Amino acid sequence: MKFGGTSVGSVNSILNLKSIVEAAAKHENVIVVVSALGGITDKLIKTSQMAAEANPAFNDEFQQIVTRHHELIYNIIPCEETRTALLQEVDKLLNELDNIYQGLALINNITAKTEATILSYGERISSRIVTALIDGAVRYNARAFIRTEVKHSKNFLADEETDRLIHQHFSDREDRIIIVPGFISQDKTSGDITNLGRGGSDYTAAILAAALKARILEIWTDVDGFMTADPKVINNAYTIKRLSYVEATELCNFGAKVVYPPTIYPVFKANIPIAIKNTFNPEGEGTIISAESDSEGQLIKGISSINDTDLLTVQGLGMVGIVGVNHRIFKTLADADISVFLVAQASSENSTSIGLRHVDAAKACEVLNNEFAKEISMGLMESVTAASNLSTVAIVGENMRHNSGIIGKLFQTLGRNGINVIACAQGGQETNISFVIKDKLLRKTLNVIHDSFFLSEYKVLNLFICGVGTVGGSLIEQIASQRKKLMNEHSLQLNVVGIANSRHAIFDREGLDLSNYRQALAESPESSIERMRNEIIKMNIFNSVFVDCTANGEVAALYGDFLEHNISVVAANKIAASSDYATYSRLKHIARQRNIKFLFETNVGAGLPIINTINDLINSGDKILKIEAVLSGTLNFIFNMLSSEVPLSETVRLAQEKGYSEPDPRIDLSGKDVIRKLVILAREAGYAIEQEEVEANLFIPDELFSGSLDNFWERLPELDADFESERRKMEAEQMRWRFIAKYQDGKGSVSLCKVNRHHPFYNLEGSNNIVLLTTERYKEYPMLIKGYGAGASVTAAGVFADIMRIANI
Repeated sequence: MKFGGTSVGSVNSILNLKSIVEAAAKHENVIVVVSALGGITDKLIKTSQMAAEANPAFNDEFQQIVTRHHELIYNIIPCEETRTALLQEVDKLLNELDNIYQGLALINNITAKTEATILSYGERISSRIVTALIDGAVRYNARAFIRTEVKHSKNFLADEETDRLIHQHFSDREDRIIIVPGFISQDKTSGDITNLGRGGSDYTAAILAAALKARILEIWTDVDGFMTADPKVINNAYTIKRLSYVEATELCNFGAKVVYPPTIYPVFKANIPIAIKNTFNPEGEGTIISAESDSEGQLIKGISSINDTDLLTVQGLGMVGIVGVNHRIFKTLADADISVFLVAQASSENSTSIGLRHVDAAKACEVLNNEFAKEISMGLMESVTAASNLSTVAIVGENMRHNSGIIGKLFQTLGRNGINVIACAQGGQETNISFVIKDKLLRKTLNVIHDSFFLSEYKVLNLFICGVGTVGGSLIEQIASQRKKLMNEHSLQLNVVGIANSRHAIFDREGLDLSNYRQALAESPESSIERMRNEIIKMNIFNSVFVDCTANGEVAALYGDFLEHNISVVAANKIAASSDYATYSRLKHIARQRNIKFLFETNVGAGLPIINTINDLINSGDKILKIEAVLSGTLNFIFNMLSSEVPLSETVRLAQEKGYSEPDPRIDLSGKDVIRKLVILAREAGYAIEQEEVEANLFIPDELFSGSLDNFWERLPELDADFESERRKMEAEQMRWRFIAKYQDGKGSVSLCKVNRHHPFYNLEGSNNIVLLTTERYKEYPMLIKGYGAGASVTAAGVFADIMRIANI
């Protein structure tokens, strides 16, 4: 059982350690390997550096180390006799440490040997504290059996001698609970104190487990196990129940800090499982690492990353076909003690890209440029340079092996979210796909991969909603009421991360509280359309959708920017889709090129599936020959309400009062809205048309549109008599008025028409809309789409449906 720094770093955690160990010891013998108290190793290093620089403040740092250990002992050891004896032991070690620091301050220098000695005090003290705390525990000195040897100027485990000494030291011992300080070792030749590297306590435990054929190696830490991704970046990351040794090694090597990477090999060789457990949640299931992978599980087990990557590229046409170039590259880097974690080479052999830590980049460029100085001077190769501000991401899983389409899905997912892959590598084992991206895209990359490969228990769609009037407000209410159902039935989380109105905007990448968003908006600082745009783009959030519930031209002008940044757009606002054809075409092209969505179903017919139906017909090879439609719920309401008791002027006023028309009803009566809708339908049917090309035959005299609104209301009754006279004639002939939009043979028109009782438009009630599509397939019996064509709730529902299309539900 190995307990890390956080497990011995506080009163609560070390008392948990005591309970865990004593409970385990009731059933079997246990060896407990402990790290230094959390943060003490860093403190020892910092104090050393200060002392070597003759900075007198090192004495204060040292006193903090003393105080930390004393306070812990006083809080956990109630027996005065035991506490006094322990304090004597600990103070003896602390006095030794103080003498070393004082010596450093005199000579102003620190050697590797001295530093290793200083670092050993953390575990030497913590192991004594734990031994005194646990009933029946006995402390063994790791220096007696963990041996190292120097290779290439570094300390490596001396395997055979260590194994021999462990057996010698532990044979015939009946101690129930053995405490061993982790990390510490001894040089097999000189006898000097050495160590196994930062995180080496894990390695100590693995070495002992393998040598003594332990039933299991338990690593007790402050997390529940290996996570599918970094929970600080991905909120819905969860614990992986099972990993193979290979999967765990891959994740450790790429930044997952749960286990020190060398830990896995000794127990892998001895086929001993590893359990990762949480000291603060001992009942948790944790992660089991063994030879067996979960073959029934996800294709990808986990995602890991290194965020201080530099990418070196060695390139030149002079490399093609030359044997030994790669040998020289890697030998040069090895001689300079530079580690490489990613290599990608073009099949033409003219370039090799190398991923390494930023701290090594400058030195790597220098030694490689020296190695290839002759080739560079002759123009056969280019100078080696490093690209910085990069991150490397690795997706790991043994189930990826022999499973086609993983890389294709990965790149498609990244591309759809505007994430460019700079370099990529996959080993022949197919358990790890690693790739390099810009550092600023790391958070977005991790989230989108986690979501798209169904590592997440649910899919997330991040919404920015602009406009909280009747449509936007209704949409937010619908999202709030449907969230639970969408999560339970479709594993979809709709996360509203931004809401804006004409004067204010609020943002939260974790999601806004929809129960009080209006108050939050009102209390937020004044905003602008430009600030809203900048905030949305700056958030750079994955699976994001901008939802426009306004009728604002400035907002519509932002669509191109959002699409260029791989933010899908859902628009109730019809300005963009009905603007000049070049703009419409450009927006559609960007969306196709970036594999995202630009959807505007509610631009025509509110929630009716008109545009989607046209798209389906076109995409399946049909051709739209003619479009006939009643597309204004307002005008249909007006002409349905006309009667001998209710004249034209009164029906227009009723439409305004009921909210069917704009506050200025002339906007509806001018037919401009219908023209826009016809243009959108014709364009979606595959025709290039501008609004100006549509012939408008209006029923209201021009002079009523040019004056003030009051003048309009004053003069509108002048038309009542003529309309009533004509209405009576039509009633006798069983005819009705309908304001019809039509597109056929390259020509568009809108006009008030009379339809007889046999026409499909005759019985259109209330504010409903109707569309008649004549196509090559539906020529004799045109396709008819009919239903509510106005109203905030149905329009909001149509916007909601577009959002669901993006979620692929």
